[in-house]
Amino acid sequence: MRYDLVIFDNDGVLVDSEPISNRTLAAYLTELGHPTTYEDSVRDYLGSAMHRIHDLVLERSGRRLPEGFDETFHQRAFDAFRADLLPVDGAAEVLERLAADGVPYCVASSGSHERIRVTLRITGLGGYFTEDRIFSSQDVGRGKPAPDLFLHTAASLGVPPGRCAVIEDSPLGVRAATAAGMDVYGFAAMTPAAKLADTTALFTRMAQLLELLAPAAGPPRRGGHGPIATQS
Repeated sequence: MRYDLVIFDNDGVLVDSEPISNRTLAAYLTELGHPTTYEDSVRDYLGSAMHRIHDLVLERSGRRLPEGFDETFHQRAFDAFRADLLPVDGAAEVLERLAADGVPYCVASSGSHERIRVTLRITGLGGYFTEDRIFSSQDVGRGKPAPDLFLHTAASLGVPPGRCAVIEDSPLGVRAATAAGMDVYGFAAMTPAAKLADTTALFTRMAQLLELLAPAAGPPRRGGHGPIATQS
């Protein structure tokens, strides 16, 4: 393994929450008088911290979202998660292999601490993460695409940014990891590969990640994107 720390995004990378979350968000914004389709939500808010949603709605409509918006949205999303949320296929196996090989890993998400823990618990992935390995944009104030969360994560665990690999599925997350000076691997299962530019490599199945992280995968590179892993 050529990295000293593997940093996983949560939503869409470890847990298959993005379709559920974006359907819930689109419906709630529409209910509040801000017409939003599922496609709009994915395009504008995938990988965003909550403050970005507030900022974009205010910028576009001149109206602030109501007090208690975050709490209501999260409650609706959590209810939907409890009914339908699943882990990303292959995520548990990757975490097990990293742990068995002694490779440090953690999760760093735009979601709140509560959201991260709820989704990991529902999907059965919570046992793979100790409390000191869970990081949220709440820890830094500025979410992705700012690099703050990833830099804070690396500093907290005592790893130089250049020795970190970030696993991301959103353009905002890719921008944040790149700005932090970290290698970033784009998970293009839901997000079109063309939107995950400037990555070290792209992959479409979580089972492909371990091979990409191994030294045999070759030196990190950027510039458009690196190799695309699409086969089993």
